[in-house]
Amino acid sequence: MQIDKNMRSEFGLSIIVPVLHEGHSINPFIDHLKQFKKGYALEIIVVDGSDDSSTNKNIIDPAVIKLNSPRRGRGIQMNFGAATARYPNLLFLHADVRLPQNAVALICKCLETQGCVAGAFQIRFDSESLLLKLIALRSNLRCRLTRIPYGDQGIFIRKGYFENIGGFGDFIFLEDVDLMRRIKRNKSDIHIISEKITTSSRRWEKEGILFCTLRNQLVVTLFHFGVHPNKLANFYKQVKY
Repeated sequence: MQIDKNMRSEFGLSIIVPVLHEGHSINPFIDHLKQFKKGYALEIIVVDGSDDSSTNKNIIDPAVIKLNSPRRGRGIQMNFGAATARYPNLLFLHADVRLPQNAVALICKCLETQGCVAGAFQIRFDSESLLLKLIALRSNLRCRLTRIPYGDQGIFIRKGYFENIGGFGDFIFLEDVDLMRRIKRNKSDIHIISEKITTSSRRWEKEGILFCTLRNQLVVTLFHFGVHPNKLANFYKQVKY
């Protein structure tokens, strides 16, 4: 993909990372993000949802903006981070993902395209499991058809649009699906980038791949039928970042 050099120099991106007890892995994740700073105006905002700010206390890089969220909850934390962001484009990332090599250039290209207000990447797992590869394939097909990406796909959005549409809902669960549904109802363009973000297979392998697949599908279906996300969070048993 060809990226206009003038577009590149003017593009600013705030990367917002909601965390909860990620102190053991946060610095390698930040090092991964720092490689994208070359040629772009970029800031990293980590929003800690723990009472003791345990993740933020472990961050080594002084350039990282460290915030303590007033309440725990991924949507709440991401809204808090977005409110302090100084760049006109936002990227919401989980701390257990890795971006493709040209991620910021691709985001820049999408958000500078007329009509595109938001988007995400396709997904793959950091595992050689055939079953997880099939699940990723199914997820990418679903995403291309529905234009409703999930949070682990690296959702990016224009800040002005994000604020106008009300940001993430005040939920502790499924805030990503809710936001994408509202954007679709607003008839705005959500672009799905063909390059893949790599997400951790840790939870899937720990809790059981088929179990996680069926549980996730069930909670999303119940949400579409009107069950409140906070009730579904209890059904989900626990919400980990």
